[in-house]
Amino acid sequence: MIILYLIVVNIILFAMMGIDKFKAQQHLWRIPEKVLLTLGVIGGGLGGFIGGRVFHHKTRKWYFQAAWVIGMLVAIALMTVLRGE
Repeated sequence: MIILYLIVVNIILFAMMGIDKFKAQQHLWRIPEKVLLTLGVIGGGLGGFIGGRVFHHKTRKWYFQAAWVIGMLVAIALMTVLRGE
């Protein structure tokens, strides 16, 4: 279940990074940064990191990079707990 959760949250954040970049280019309503940061911290760090690089989006903001690192650490911790069971 934990692996499925991590896969889903990373795919969602990756997609949202692309959607938000598109909306920024079109001057449309944007996805709140709070949503993107939260998804990054709760385990979507890898999806956010890859999405940031692929879409060239939010890579200059230090707090996004911090959220992605924290999210990757959360994912590693969850996988470690799963492995120990």
